[in-house]
Amino acid sequence: MHKSNWPTPYYAVIFSSKRTAEDDEGYQEMSNRMSELATQQPGYLGIESYRNENGEGVTISYWENEEAIRNWKKNWEHLRAQRLGRKQWYASYHLQVCRVERAYAF
Repeated sequence: MHKSNWPTPYYAVIFSSKRTAEDDEGYQEMSNRMSELATQQPGYLGIESYRNENGEGVTISYWENEEAIRNWKKNWEHLRAQRLGRKQWYASYHLQVCRVERAYAF
């Protein structure tokens, strides 16, 4: 569950995807590695991820600023994961970068 106690503004990177049905080899290991690696990046705040039985999913990562997002995008291991994702794990994806001005929780 997302915790909205970070000072605003912060950024959310929303990665919506549809997985391929055929090639799952290495996916979970890479996903775990990307989650671990992201936590080591300056400006990283958190992550949450959901996937349904049809292979449709959403991963939202939270960052302090756009510079942190740009640096994460340029990370060589992350670039490798992106290439493999396009080649074998994702049928399609959509990415959005959003600035969070206010956040509330109950």
